[in-house]
Amino acid sequence: MTESAETTYDLVVFGATSFVGQILTRYLFESYGLAGEVKWAIAGRSETKLNSLKSDLGPAAGELPLILADATNDQALTAMCEQTRVVISTVGPYALYGEPLVKACVTTGTDYCDLTGEVQWIRRMVERYEDLAKASGARIVHCCGFDSIPSDMGVWFLQQQAEKTFGETCQDVRMRVKVAKGGISGGTVASMINVAKEAAADPKLRKELANPFSICPSEHRSKVRQPSLKGAEFDKTFNVWLAPFVMGAINTRVVHRSNAMQDARYGKEFTYDEAMMTGSGTKGRLTAYGITAALAGFFTASAIKPTRWLVEKFVPQPGEGPNPEAQKTGFYDLRFVGRTQDGKTMITKVTGDGDPGYGSTSKMLGEAGMCLAFDVPADQPGGFWTPASVLDGKLLKRLTSKAGLTFEVLETR
Repeated sequence: MTESAETTYDLVVFGATSFVGQILTRYLFESYGLAGEVKWAIAGRSETKLNSLKSDLGPAAGELPLILADATNDQALTAMCEQTRVVISTVGPYALYGEPLVKACVTTGTDYCDLTGEVQWIRRMVERYEDLAKASGARIVHCCGFDSIPSDMGVWFLQQQAEKTFGETCQDVRMRVKVAKGGISGGTVASMINVAKEAAADPKLRKELANPFSICPSEHRSKVRQPSLKGAEFDKTFNVWLAPFVMGAINTRVVHRSNAMQDARYGKEFTYDEAMMTGSGTKGRLTAYGITAALAGFFTASAIKPTRWLVEKFVPQPGEGPNPEAQKTGFYDLRFVGRTQDGKTMITKVTGDGDPGYGSTSKMLGEAGMCLAFDVPADQPGGFWTPASVLDGKLLKRLTSKAGLTFEVLETR
């Protein structure tokens, strides 16, 4: 929403009583308080749960404003959007509950960000609402959590450094997860199960999920075959075994959309993929094969109705997730290897100081919302953007100064 629009709040957290919503609310409260320059509120469908969240924050949170709005109530969502410049949504699975809010935001010209990793839903939202977002001025930014800010901003950072060092961007970039310690929440699992369920019922969707450019504008394609790790593989750069990275499916597509939204800044034939390091030697090899088999088993079981109930029974349920101690002690270390067309190489590192899915995600999501509210120019066009393409260096500064992330160049050759 433009800076000239008269609104009550700079930012509203919608779904504040969800698992991530509670962590995000605490982060904003502890980081920005209530009496400062940031005017913000929390929103959800249950006044009782919202008041309980305020009580958990302590007496100082007594003046934190509440907005009642249900994800299925168009009128309430519109009224909420009209009160704020930015909405942060934590209400997922987004494919089941997210569309009405996106519609309300693009209709009212309200900026929006979320932490979805559901590529099929993002594509639907772009197809249905991008023209309206451009007309109203609403900047819509999906994937502002662990998927996909470290990947998206990691590639943006590497390419910026490559331009400075080599005078050109890297045509090929590979991201490798060296370490990722943290739990998983029921909301994330529910989203993954829903994707598998939708894909099982729709052959067209299965084909779409295999397309690395599925959320790019139709004219943005590459003639070069995109790498896609399907099983265990040895990585000669780091001398370790690799396994597929479960978040790679969404992250690669966001990175390609970022390239498209920046007028192919990374190159028209840019290639990108992601994988997990599992170690060297026999142990690393066996671990890689084990992870590959486990991921295949999970998605196969989730796609078939007779076994889906078993998966749902033994995984965390929506609203469940890692405890506060696990959120604080978690961390991640990602490595990016970029190569120019003539073989120059750069290796960079991105780290985060909290559980990737929740401790760190809440901070990244919060700072993405703050960046939309305070850092993005008022004349920035509306539309469906990515973190790197619209928040760029402004978000990088917030991530490193407030959200516990680091970005550094390790090696050039």
